Amino acid sequence: MYSILVILHILAAVSWIGGMIFLSLVLAPLVRSRKAAPEFMALFRSAALRFRPVVWISIAILLTTGPTLLSQRGLSVMKPAAWPGIVTMKLSLVGLLLFLTLLHDLVLGPRVSHVSAIPELQRTKGEQIVFKTARWLPRLSLLIALAVVVAAAILARS
Repeated sequence: MYSILVILHILAAVSWIGGMIFLSLVLAPLVRSRKAAPEFMALFRSAALRFRPVVWISIAILLTTGPTLLSQRGLSVMKPAAWPGIVTMKLSLVGLLLFLTLLHDLVLGPRVSHVSAIPELQRTKGEQIVFKTARWLPRLSLLIALAVVVAAAILARS
């Protein structure tokens, strides 16, 4: 049973992070290089929306398997004071990543859809900030996700 949980946990993490890498490092630069032609923006938006359920299913799997795997190590989710430092770091990064994902999907995503329909020169300062934030937030999330992977590798070796 333990091996199955580890495999599910790893597959969920790989699915989420792999998609983030593809969107951030492959598809987004492709769209930007085409000067955001409407069909490329539509492709990016469609791919991102198609990826969203993968993200949330992955999160559900990770949040289900993670506490069980933690308890297999003799640690309780309810007693964070007893966690080794690497567990605290990993779970703090995971919490931050979850927060940024919620912010992106529930706040910035809908606003960007609205803002992108407005010609760039007619956007308010607030709309420009939303648009710029939506560009760097996924990159920040990707860096945090990679830090989670590093923490997981360190944890697996301890």
